[in-house]
Amino acid sequence: MSKVVLYYFDGRGHMESIRWLLAVAGVEFDEVLLKTREQFEKLLNDGSLMFQQVPMVEMDGMKLVQSKAILNYIAEKYNLHGKDLKEKVMIDMYAEGTRDLMDMIKIRPFLPPDEKKTKLELIQTKALERYFPVYEKALSVSQYLVGNQLSCADVHLLEATLMVEEKFPSILFTFPNLQAFQARMKTIPAISKFLQPGSKRKPQPDDGYVKTVKEVLRF
Repeated sequence: MSKVVLYYFDGRGHMESIRWLLAVAGVEFDEVLLKTREQFEKLLNDGSLMFQQVPMVEMDGMKLVQSKAILNYIAEKYNLHGKDLKEKVMIDMYAEGTRDLMDMIKIRPFLPPDEKKTKLELIQTKALERYFPVYEKALSVSQYLVGNQLSCADVHLLEATLMVEEKFPSILFTFPNLQAFQARMKTIPAISKFLQPGSKRKPQPDDGYVKTVKEVLRF
């Protein structure tokens, strides 16, 4: 079986949740990091990008695009998507919530300076009032968000809470179930490994990352 290859920038963006899920599933992967417009145009000219955008993942003889489709494929393949249709839709609802929250964080580095502070305040408010209370309640009755086993929703929630904590280190103070959830998740060997320095987890975006993305995508 050929190795999984990820095509994206040297940063988080929409690929980071895919990296997380592959890491938890124990799947080794290589990365082609886009640094020039020419690299991107080659993918376009080769017909590799169905909708002329990344992320793109080469996996199982396919060139997969669209983040949610890629994540769902990985989750299904590696038993991270529930045992029946009802569990799957609950997992998807929880996962969509974390993606909504993470998307607000992902877009912030690309905003004009005067909008960044407003966006940061909105992220804090939404996390505290809309998102975290939902997950806190769900985790009051089970150690997993859905069913009795780890799912992609749990992985996305850990990623999301860690991202928010990077901006607001004490934000989980009033959410004891989320704190306990984080602690449990970090003991999973694959996650513990992914959180160590030198893994393929990407750091917070910096000015260099933003500059590269804008130059490659020409926006």
